[in-house]
Amino acid sequence: MGEVVTLSTLALALGMDAFSASLGMGMAPIRLRRIFFIGIIIGSFHIILPLLGMVAGRFVTDTFGTIAALIGGLLLIIAGAQMIIAFFQREEEERTAPVGWKLMLFSLIVSLDSFSVGLTLGIYGAKVLLVLMLFGGIAAALTWSGLLAARKAGRWLGPYSEAFGGCVLLAFGFKLLFL
Repeated sequence: MGEVVTLSTLALALGMDAFSASLGMGMAPIRLRRIFFIGIIIGSFHIILPLLGMVAGRFVTDTFGTIAALIGGLLLIIAGAQMIIAFFQREEEERTAPVGWKLMLFSLIVSLDSFSVGLTLGIYGAKVLLVLMLFGGIAAALTWSGLLAARKAGRWLGPYSEAFGGCVLLAFGFKLLFL
């Protein structure tokens, strides 16, 4: 049960990028069918990238042993720091709902940090199916939530969720390094 809580918290932290970006994107008029499709695509990327990271992480563990554990913690810290820095450097920009290759690129960008987390989880031997179900499902749900909330709430919530996600990743990175 502890692993599910930990992985759910990580999935929530990673999905905050998608949620934050979806809040901004949701300011443009988007049909419900398109909202559903965007969530599925982003959720899929949050499955594919951690899977690739976990495969690489298992290889790294078999090859490099304990050094890989330190690298995994550092990667989480770097990913979290990047999210926090992005929060402070964010400029006001016009957002529209991406389509085609722009949607794929957008999904890759908001899911990229899940690769490094997958790498770390692969190093520590986490349960692959559980990780992928949680990461993909929570990312899709947060994307849908962000797009739908943007219709109602406005711009004030978006950037803060990204900073929160970065803080969670930093905390997990320090936990891996020092505990």
